[in-house]
Amino acid sequence: MAGEINEGSVPAYYREVYEAIRCRTDERVQVEVFQRLLQRTDISKPVLGQIAEQVDSTDGFLSKLSLYKALALIALAQQGKQPSPKLLENCIQELPKPQLGEPRELNALRMQPAQEDVLTMSQTLDKLLGRDTVQLELIPEKKGLFLKHVEYQRFKISVYRRYSDFDVFHEVLLQRFAYRVVPALPPKRMLKGVLTSVSEREFIECRRRALGRFINLVARHPFFSEDELVKTFLTFSGSDVQSKLRDAYKKTGDEFMTNRIATMAKEYLPADIQAQFSTSRELIRNIHNSFQKLRDRAEKMAERSKENATDLLMFGRELSTLGSDGSSLPSLASSQSTWGTLRQSLKSLSVEFAVLSDKAAQQGRREEDDVVEKLNIFLDLLQSYRDLCERHEKGVLHEHQRALHKYGMMKRQMMSASVQPKEQASVEQLESRIVQQENAIQTMELRNYFSLFCLHQETQLIFIYLPITSHILGAFVNSQVQGHREMGAVWNELQPKLGCLFGGNNGSKPPI
Repeated sequence: MAGEINEGSVPAYYREVYEAIRCRTDERVQVEVFQRLLQRTDISKPVLGQIAEQVDSTDGFLSKLSLYKALALIALAQQGKQPSPKLLENCIQELPKPQLGEPRELNALRMQPAQEDVLTMSQTLDKLLGRDTVQLELIPEKKGLFLKHVEYQRFKISVYRRYSDFDVFHEVLLQRFAYRVVPALPPKRMLKGVLTSVSEREFIECRRRALGRFINLVARHPFFSEDELVKTFLTFSGSDVQSKLRDAYKKTGDEFMTNRIATMAKEYLPADIQAQFSTSRELIRNIHNSFQKLRDRAEKMAERSKENATDLLMFGRELSTLGSDGSSLPSLASSQSTWGTLRQSLKSLSVEFAVLSDKAAQQGRREEDDVVEKLNIFLDLLQSYRDLCERHEKGVLHEHQRALHKYGMMKRQMMSASVQPKEQASVEQLESRIVQQENAIQTMELRNYFSLFCLHQETQLIFIYLPITSHILGAFVNSQVQGHREMGAVWNELQPKLGCLFGGNNGSKPPI
């Protein structure tokens, strides 16, 4: 067997090294682990490069036989010989032993990634909120509404996006990060037949706010913010951003294909991951329900402030209308009534009530912008987490179960074929299909563990965001304090003017 290593003839040391550094969830050796193994030798970098070039790897992994070949080449290089395939053929029957130390010491090479604590997210809420901020501005155009992205902190660039661009971006982002919390997009339009000129404007504004929350959650996500898809969407100023986004996804694939620890995710997961997931999911569901109720109350308060602004304005206008009535008084009232003088004073009060109305409207906007909007952005994140949990259960787990069911059927067919004589070609085809299905199941199992790994990290993200509660409460208290202070100042200015309307009180408080 020229140039080929027979697994049955390799020294025991080779097998011990393989067992020490192979991936626990795979029979292969990760390329990164192999590179660290090479660095343990005293071989020069040029020679190490020659060895690496002669060792085959697939999808970031070495097979068992590829590792054995590499060990033999290392041994030849340590003996001062040229690590060439031809020289390897000469010693194929008696492979040389490399000097790599005790096999048990090599466990640290495989376990080294775990020291990085890749499962734990080292983030704080302040760090997340301090990341890039994207502002959206509506730009009316003949063919619809464009969204202007401004003040992106890293690039300071403005780009124009239509809703369809957001739609494609959301689609490819969900494909790229299927195991992460991807916020939902707001609907493109309201149901036909329910639009009025006012409700349409309100809907467009609500959609602008929702798109703003979506893009800021994405831009601040620890794993999205540096991805090429996000950079393209936020910075590309060409004419066809949608094709650019799709091309970017085709080049990279989904996160499982690019994450360096995706195939080793099982090694990093805690033993009680399922119990932790169930507990966290129930807790987050309860938090979500409570925050929905808080948001509903906050919306009602903001709406009441706006209604109060309208009522104060109309109250002042009615006073003005009353004071503007120029009808002359009848003789029976003119001698004793002060209505004529009082009527003229009422007209001027509409100015103060207009100011009060403006202060109440400002209060409503503060409650909407500072309180309701913060509640909504956290609710969007909580809802996207619940959507992720459903994708995990209905997607990855369901596909895995279907693959296992299909594999079981194939195995039964194979057993039947071994009992009943069939054509050799059909049996070989069935065997090939079984091997393919086994590979598919192995990939799905790895994806399932990676999905759990990501889900664990996204759960941490939710808890990192939880202190936003204090930000919301602070904004709520501040808006109330500011609103009452500003309106109180206007009421205090108005009170002496009301006293002047009653001659017997000398400008003091009016009688009750």
